[in-house]
Amino acid sequence: MNAELLIMFTLDHDRAYLYAHPERELTADETQRYDEALARRATGVPAQYITGHQEFWGLDLIVSPAVLIPRPETEHVVETVLELVSGVRSKQNQYQSQKPRTGVSVPHDLRIVDVGTGSGAIALALAKGLPSAEIHATDISPEALEVARANAARHELPSRIEFHHTDLLHSFPHGEFDFVVSNPPYVGESEEDSVQLEVRKFEPRNAVFAGPTGLEVIERLIPQAQTVLRPGGWLVFEISGTIAEAVRRQLGGWTDVRLTNDLQGIARVAAAKKPSSR
Repeated sequence: MNAELLIMFTLDHDRAYLYAHPERELTADETQRYDEALARRATGVPAQYITGHQEFWGLDLIVSPAVLIPRPETEHVVETVLELVSGVRSKQNQYQSQKPRTGVSVPHDLRIVDVGTGSGAIALALAKGLPSAEIHATDISPEALEVARANAARHELPSRIEFHHTDLLHSFPHGEFDFVVSNPPYVGESEEDSVQLEVRKFEPRNAVFAGPTGLEVIERLIPQAQTVLRPGGWLVFEISGTIAEAVRRQLGGWTDVRLTNDLQGIARVAAAKKPSSR
């Protein structure tokens, strides 16, 4: 797969072109470019950083060493949000059908914030899937926000996403959002030896490791999310099986707490609803 990605990068063509032209020979310049890419890959540099691209949710995203490489597992976060939105809208529609036509209060459009957006993968996927939603995205890294803005521009979504340079949800008003979504750092430093070498060596450390236990960022995110969410709003974030039960305990004051497994049967997404006002 890496060799295929690198040859696609060298020729600046997609996979279909490769299979349609198996007789294609590399020019001298192309051979040199391919050899250079292979040499970088041999040192452990992820293929995505060499090519500058990674696919996520059907979107071709620009990536650089300033951002975590989007992974298929994170698509479960997007799936969870879309499923929950469908449930919210079904309830709103039911509510509307029970009200008289005169003076009906139309429910507001959804407001969503993606915390620690990195390349913008989650925010962009949600902007595509929820055309009427208002999307915000935060990151503590200015370099990451540059990449996210570039991805929004190339997918013609710059007006759909408002980017914020901030730490988690700092400075956002109370009760503003229907969804807080995140792929936070959740790997503990004690687990470092079990993380792939190329991840430890080349991907941004503060996007992978949260601290000694892996819960440090999540422990800050949960109360901040509770503040900025409207009553009945949802917090949805990526986790690992290692911290799943600890996360469940952290969400003790929330309702409808759900842990969803990925395709390998490992806990991958936590979702919880802010209690409605009584």
